[in-house]
Amino acid sequence: MTYRAPVEAIRLSLETAGGLGEDMAAGRTGELTPDMLGNVLAEAARFAETELAPQNAPGDRIGARFENGRVVLPPGWPTLYRAWREGGWNGVDLPAAWGGMGLPTRLAAATTEIFTSACMAFSLLPVLNQGATDAIEAHADEALKARYLPKLVSGEWTATMNLTEPQAGSDLGLIATRATPQEDGTFRLAGAKIFITYGAHDLAENIVHLVLARIDGAPEGTRGLSLFLVPQRIPDASGAPGPENDVICTGIEHKLGIHASPTCTMRFGERDGAVGWLVGEANRGLAGMFTMMNKARLFTGLQGIAVAERALQLARAFAATRRQGRAPGGAGPEPDAIIAHPDVRRMLMTMRALTAAGRALAHDAARAIDHARLDPDQAERAGLLTPLVKAYGAEIGCEVASLAIQVHGGMGYVEETGAAQLFRDARITPIYEGTNGIQAIDLVLRKVLRPGSTLAETWIGACAAHGRAAAAAGLGATGAILGEAADALGAATRWLRAEAGRPEHLLGAATPYLALFARVAALDALTRVAVAARRRQEGGADAPHLAAAIADARFYAENVAVMAPGLARIVCAAQVDPVETLL
Repeated sequence: MTYRAPVEAIRLSLETAGGLGEDMAAGRTGELTPDMLGNVLAEAARFAETELAPQNAPGDRIGARFENGRVVLPPGWPTLYRAWREGGWNGVDLPAAWGGMGLPTRLAAATTEIFTSACMAFSLLPVLNQGATDAIEAHADEALKARYLPKLVSGEWTATMNLTEPQAGSDLGLIATRATPQEDGTFRLAGAKIFITYGAHDLAENIVHLVLARIDGAPEGTRGLSLFLVPQRIPDASGAPGPENDVICTGIEHKLGIHASPTCTMRFGERDGAVGWLVGEANRGLAGMFTMMNKARLFTGLQGIAVAERALQLARAFAATRRQGRAPGGAGPEPDAIIAHPDVRRMLMTMRALTAAGRALAHDAARAIDHARLDPDQAERAGLLTPLVKAYGAEIGCEVASLAIQVHGGMGYVEETGAAQLFRDARITPIYEGTNGIQAIDLVLRKVLRPGSTLAETWIGACAAHGRAAAAAGLGATGAILGEAADALGAATRWLRAEAGRPEHLLGAATPYLALFARVAALDALTRVAVAARRRQEGGADAPHLAAAIADARFYAENVAVMAPGLARIVCAAQVDPVETLL
C-alpha cells in the first residue's frame, strides 16, 4: 500500500487553523521561516514514504516477539530507528538547550501525523520520549535534567509512562507500587505495571521509565502518588548506561492491532528494589504525569487523524481501479470504476472531510499549546481543546478506517488489502491515554465548569464571528451552519451550568456534550482553513488542495456539523438508567 504525505493540505491547515502563517510573519516562531517549514515537511514526507511506510505491513505481520526474556522487534527496525534518531526527528519541538530543534509544537504535530500515517506502531515510541522530556524539564531537579534530557531529546535513550496496574486501570488512586526512601536520596520501588508501551525493546541502549508510585507512609488515593524516574540501566559517573536496574519485562500482550509496538508487563523490585529518583515534589506525582500525558493526548488524537489519512488514500486508490456495476450516465461495455457511484463518492467525501476537520482541530489545539508558553492565559484554551482532539481524533480514525473497509467491500475484510490493519490499529486510540469517556468528564467537570471560567462561552462567541466570515467568503451554507451549531453548543453549555449540582446528570451528558463540542470546534477550525483557501484563490492561486479545503468545509458542515442541534437535545435530556435495569 503506497502512502503519500499530503504536504500541501497539512501546510494550509497549519498556516490557517494553526495560525502558523500569522505567527511566522510576526516573528513568534523562533527560527522557523516559511522556507524552513516547507523543507521540514518535505523531508518528513520523504522519510515517511521511503523509510517508514515500507515497514508498516511487515511490522504488522511479524510483530514484536518475547523471546528468552527479551523483546525483539521486527527485522530492520533497529536500523530504522537509528535512521530516525540520526535525522533529528525526535527533537522537533523539544528544547534547544537540551539538543532539540526548539520549533513550535504545531510543526511536531504535522510531522507526527505524517510519520504515524506511514507506520503507527513505530511512531508510538517517539511520542513517549517527547512527553517524558516535557515532564522532566518541568518538574525534575537540575541534576536529573542534565543526566537524562540530552539522551532523551536525541533519541539515544527512550522513555515510557508507567501508570496502569492490574487492579488500577484508569483509577489511579488504587496504585499499589511502593517507593521506599534510601539514605542516599534515592528510592527503591517495588510493584507491577501493565500495558506499558515500548517498556522493553531492542532499539536503544537504555530505557527511562517514569513511574507513579506511593512513598511509604503516603496518603491513600491520588493525593499520595509521587513520580519517579527509574532507568533500565543505571548511568555511571560518565553518564553511560551502567548495570541493569531491578526492572524486568515479564511478557507482552497479544493485541488486536499495532502488533509491532510491544505492550509490556513490567515488574519493579523483584530483588532488592528498583532504584529510582523522585521527579518533582513528593505526593505531587500526578502533576508531572499529566505534563507528559497532555502531549500524549494531543498526539493520540493525531494518531486517529493519521490513520484516517492513510485509510482515505487506500480507499480512494481502490475505488478508482475497482470496476463494478453501472454508474448513472455510464456508457460503454465495461463496468464502471466504483468511484463513479454516488454512494461511494459520498463515503470518500465523508472520509476526506472528517480527516481534514480533525487535522484542523488538532492544529488549533497545538497553536494554543505554543501560545501558552508565552501567554499563560492561553493554557486554559489549550486545556479546553486537548480532550476534544484526543477523543474526536480517535473517533475519526475508527470511523474513517471502517469506511475504508466498506469502500473495499469484501476485499476490505481480508488482510491482503491493508484496510483491515488500519481499522485494527486505530481501535486503540479511543482507549489509551484516558478513554474517550474520561476525556468527556474532564471537559465538562474540569474545563467547562471550572469555577470562575467563562472560556467556553467566549469561545462559542468567536465561532459566530467565524461563521459570518464564512458567509461573506461565499462558502454556501457553511457559515450559517456554524452559527447554528454554536448556538446549539451554547444552549447545551447553559444546561450544564444549570445542572452543576447534579453530578449524575453531568456525567450522563458528558460524552454527547464532547461529541457536540468537538464537531463545532472542528467546523470552526475547518471553516477558517476554507476562508483562507478562498482568499488565496481570489488572489490568483489555483491549486487542487485549495478547492479541496473549501469542498471539505462545505461537506463537513452540511453532513456532519448539521447534527449539532440533535446532539444538544441529547445533552439536555441526558439520563442514565439505574444499575438494576442493566443487569
